[in-house]
Amino acid sequence: MNIKFGTDGIRGPVESVITPEVCLRIGHASGIVLKEMGWETVLIGKDTRVSGYMLESALQAGFIAAGINVRLLGPLPTPGVAYLTKSLRNQFGVVISASHNDYLDNGIKFFDGNGNKISKEVEKKIEKLLTGELRPVPTSELGKARRFDESGDRYIEFCKGTVPSDVSFQSLRIVLDCANGACYKVTPSILEELGAEVVCLGVNPDGYNINQDCGSTSPSRIVDEVIKQRADFGIALDGDGDRVILIDKEGNKLDGDDIMYILAYANPNRTGSWSGIVGTKMSNLGFEEGVKKLGYKFKRAEVGDKHVSDMLQKEKWLLGGEPSGHIICRDLVSTGDGTIAALKVISSLLLLEKDPSEILRNYKKIPQVTLNVDVQNKDIIHDVNIKQAIKDIESDIIVARVLVRPSGTESKIRIMIESENEATAKKYSEDLAKLFTK
Repeated sequence: MNIKFGTDGIRGPVESVITPEVCLRIGHASGIVLKEMGWETVLIGKDTRVSGYMLESALQAGFIAAGINVRLLGPLPTPGVAYLTKSLRNQFGVVISASHNDYLDNGIKFFDGNGNKISKEVEKKIEKLLTGELRPVPTSELGKARRFDESGDRYIEFCKGTVPSDVSFQSLRIVLDCANGACYKVTPSILEELGAEVVCLGVNPDGYNINQDCGSTSPSRIVDEVIKQRADFGIALDGDGDRVILIDKEGNKLDGDDIMYILAYANPNRTGSWSGIVGTKMSNLGFEEGVKKLGYKFKRAEVGDKHVSDMLQKEKWLLGGEPSGHIICRDLVSTGDGTIAALKVISSLLLLEKDPSEILRNYKKIPQVTLNVDVQNKDIIHDVNIKQAIKDIESDIIVARVLVRPSGTESKIRIMIESENEATAKKYSEDLAKLFTK
């Protein structure tokens, strides 16, 4: 059993990697480690995948065997679990989700008592125990499990409370796509209780349709619906609610860079904890130059919202994120939260009395081409011919940046090339992709 933590927890196909036995062992091993750190209770949330029920049972059995008490939250967005982990205190949180992947995958994410992803050091301690003997604590010391039925209501009230009291959503029509995932109940309620007229997509999960041609990874349907409904905004979330893509009334897609630029522009205080912004190696070079012109410092983290969060904590800054839509507003939340980011952007635009296009015209993105290539073995990235091809592309003076990396969550190689000449970036990206598929 060679189970390792990746970019965002442990993730893989349910039939071969994230099996009930694996989850039983993860619960037991992590329970031992976290109990030694002083935690006695774990909150377990999940998204809407059909495998969630099975894995939830195995995971809680492992925790109980380690002497950890379990509180079952039911379907809840990943950031909702992070919020409750922090607000209920003296507990840690686990989410059963494979985020934006399809229903065939699932995974496990951990949060500490502050609502942050657990450290690499803790992950390594858990990994070391995964192959050990699974021996329960004495029967008198076994943990106990119960359901916590208030989780959704508490998260709804928290999200509503982040909207300034002088901001009203009553004049807004919003198209919302919940990707048939964990937000399907809570986010429509949040927007409706704030007064918006909400047109819902992706709110009928059946266990198999999570992220299926919907949500932040497939926004074409919501774009059409925003135009059809003459809506003011579209909000597209992913399966576990930690990513968001926004749509303006003209049907333009606003990615994570656009969302962060609006938040940076709207913020009047650019000193202290608001003096800098964290992006990743995938952040557009035009975005970096744009926020620097606004007076911010800018740093790039490795890809993954955990790395963004770690750098924000190190720099003591409050805003960071990824083009994919992981946005961390650390003045409000401890992790990426698609619903919170959407609420904050819409509130900011209402206060400024501006459309997104009026703000976004102040910076220019460099054409960026990204490709995801399916591979059998991600170590192919170390092939000498591929390394040489990357160097040759980087030497072209009209190429701004080249990034080729293995996915931390899927069997894919991700290729990104930026160039003022989009056709050049497209050709080089396709040439590289062919090398990985030979």
